[in-house]
Amino acid sequence: MPTPARRPSARKAHPARKPVLFGLATALAAGLLGLVSYRATVPGAPASDTPATAATAGQDPDLYRELAELARREAGDKLARGRVDAPVVLVEYADFRCGYCGKFARDTEPELIKRYVDSGTLRIEWRNFPIFGKESEAAARASWAAGQQDHFWAFHRAAYAEDAKEKGFGADRLRELARQAGVKDLDRFVRDTGSPEAARSVADDQEQAYGIGATSTPSFLINGRPLAGAQPTAVFAQAIEAAAAEEANVGNAGDPAR
Repeated sequence: MPTPARRPSARKAHPARKPVLFGLATALAAGLLGLVSYRATVPGAPASDTPATAATAGQDPDLYRELAELARREAGDKLARGRVDAPVVLVEYADFRCGYCGKFARDTEPELIKRYVDSGTLRIEWRNFPIFGKESEAAARASWAAGQQDHFWAFHRAAYAEDAKEKGFGADRLRELARQAGVKDLDRFVRDTGSPEAARSVADDQEQAYGIGATSTPSFLINGRPLAGAQPTAVFAQAIEAAAAEEANVGNAGDPAR
């Protein structure tokens, strides 16, 4: 899976979004998700051989509970889909210039939506994680801008179309993608794309991704458990169903762990 050439300089953490209790969790996760990402990118390793999940790197329920808290579960989140109270949340860290992210978006995500989001089991929350330079950053900001007019997922679909990456993500191309996505006010879209709010949103997402040890795209958290790479649909299904079963068991036991 693609990996960044270098990590950008760290930004000061937003105190309201990064409580002190995450300090140890994110430090441990950096090693865990880094290992998971590495396993997903070992040359010659078949995707179906030892799926790159947390199960292959040891179990730490306390860590997973802390990481699960990174799910925002905000009713007005324009870069999310699915019920706020869904038992399972999949957080995706991705780049619009990443070919494997596009593969996940085209081949796997629609099936997950049909099977789990539509049934109320799964919520998907997007995090912009641009790692391939200026066009990655521009596309990330543009996706946020499309979301301000409630067209993030339509923009996401257009930007991950089969031939979209090859056409690039210059300013004119991003405007065209917004038009294809049904964004009504294109002038506002352009203003929003270049706004400080767009830059801040993308930077916060990127900081979170690096903070939990993501080193490649796409990277995921499923109820706090890391999974890296465009794994087969069956791998995601297994992880989602296991997380849903765990939530059901905790609930039936009176939620003793919380």
